[in-house]
Amino acid sequence: MPSSTSSTSPRVASPAPSSLETLVSHLVASKRSLSSVEQVWRANEIVESTKLHLEASVITSARTSFLRSGIATQLRTLKLVHAHNRAVELESAQEYGMVVRTLDAADRRLKDTMSRLKTTMVENNLRTDSDQDKSLLDFVDEGSVEKVLLTIQDSIGMAQLARQALVDTNLGFQDDLLQVETLLERPKVQMHHSLADKARDGSNLQVAQLSPITDVLQDMEERSRDMADNLESLVKHFDLCLMAIKHTEGGGDAAVRLTTGLPDGAGLEEDVAGTLEPISDQERQDMLEVIAKDADQVEEVVMEIRDHVMAMEAQMETVADHIARLEEEHSRVTAAFHVLEDIGHRLQAFVAQSQVFVMRWDDEKAKINERMDELASLEDFYVGYLGAYDHLLVEIGRRQFMEQQMEKVLQDTTRKLDTLYEEDNARREIFKINHGDFLPVDIWPGLTNPPLQFETRAKDGIERAPDISKSVIQRAIRRVEGTL
Repeated sequence: MPSSTSSTSPRVASPAPSSLETLVSHLVASKRSLSSVEQVWRANEIVESTKLHLEASVITSARTSFLRSGIATQLRTLKLVHAHNRAVELESAQEYGMVVRTLDAADRRLKDTMSRLKTTMVENNLRTDSDQDKSLLDFVDEGSVEKVLLTIQDSIGMAQLARQALVDTNLGFQDDLLQVETLLERPKVQMHHSLADKARDGSNLQVAQLSPITDVLQDMEERSRDMADNLESLVKHFDLCLMAIKHTEGGGDAAVRLTTGLPDGAGLEEDVAGTLEPISDQERQDMLEVIAKDADQVEEVVMEIRDHVMAMEAQMETVADHIARLEEEHSRVTAAFHVLEDIGHRLQAFVAQSQVFVMRWDDEKAKINERMDELASLEDFYVGYLGAYDHLLVEIGRRQFMEQQMEKVLQDTTRKLDTLYEEDNARREIFKINHGDFLPVDIWPGLTNPPLQFETRAKDGIERAPDISKSVIQRAIRRVEGTL
C-alpha cells in the first residue's frame, strides 16, 4: 500500500468518499484489517524462535563436527590395524592351503605306493610258509603310516581352529568398523527450498547445504519487515479514515464509537485521543482521495500479511525438520563414538589375537613339516622296498643261472672222472695179469685196491636258489631297467 499520508498522491478515477456513511464503512474495514497485528506479532515470535534454533544448530553442528573429525581419525587408525590382521589372515590362508595341497599330494603318492605294495604278491617259493598268499604290504608295519597321518591331521585341525578364531575376530572387528562408518554416513536427504520460493515466484532463494536456517532467517526477517511496513500502512489508513470522519459533520460520535475495542499493540491510543486540528477544504479533499485509493488495497495488504505468516509457518517447519536432522545426526555420531569406545576396550585383545595366531601357526607348521619329512621318508622306503623286491627277483634269476652253470661243469667233470676211472681200472687188470703172479702179496697190501673214486655234489646245508619262473624274473628285469 503506498503512503497514505501523502497529499500529493496521484489522482484515481474513483470518486472521493464524501458521505459519513462511506467513511464509516472504510473505517470499519480498516479497523478489521488491524487484527493483522496478531499475525505480525506471530511473525516476530517465529523470527525469534528461528534465531534460537540457529544458535542451537550452530552448537549442535560444532559438536557433531568435532566428534566426527575425531572418530574419522581413530577410524583410519583402526582400519590400519584391521588391515594388518587381515594380511596375517590372508598370508596364513595361503600357507595353510599350500600345506594342505602338499599333504594331499604326499598322501596320494604314499597311497599309490602302498597300493602297489598290496598288489605285488610275494612268490610262494620264496617262503617256507607258502600255504597262504602274501603281498609286499604284509611285511611292513602300516601303523607307522597311520600314526604319522593322524599326527599331521591333528596339527592341521589345531591350525584350522586357530585360523578360524582369527577369521571370526577379523569379521567381528570389520562389522564394528562398518557399523561406525554407517553411523557416520550423512542421510541423503535433499532440503526443500524455503516457502519463499513459492510465495515469491522467481526469487530463486537457495537453501544452504550445511544449514538452511541462515537463509531462511534472512527471508523471514525480510517478510517480517514487509509485514511491519504493511501494518504501518494499515494503521496510517485507519488514522486517515478516523481523521476524515472527525472532520465530517456528525462524525465525532461515530469516531468515538468505532474506536472502541482496537487491537493491542497497534499504537493507536494517541491517535484516537489526540486533539483535532482544523484543515482546509482542499486538504480534506486530498485526504478523501487518498482514502478512496487506499481502501481498494486494504484487503490485498491483509492477504499479503496472511500469506507472509503462512509462508513463515511453513519455513518454521522446514527449520524444525533441519534441527531434527541435526539432532539425529548428532545422535548417530554419538552412537558411533560409543561403538568406537567399545572397540577401544577390545583393541588390545584384537591385536593380541593375531600375535597368538602367528605363534600357534608357526608351532603347528613346524610340527607338520617334521611329520611331512617322516612321511616322505616312509614313501622313499616303500618305493625302495618295491625296487628292492624287483632286484631280489633279478638276483634270484642270476643265482639260478650260476647254479645251472655249476651243474654243467659238474656234469662234465663227472663224465671225465668216470672215463679216467674205467681207464685206470683196465690198466690195473692188465698189470695184474702180467705181473701179479710173480709178486708176493705182502710186498704192497694196496696192490689189489680198486681205483680212487671222487664224489661231486652240492655242499650240505646250503639251499639252492628258489624256483622262480623265468617270466616273473623277466618282468622284474624290465621294471628295473625301466622298460615296463
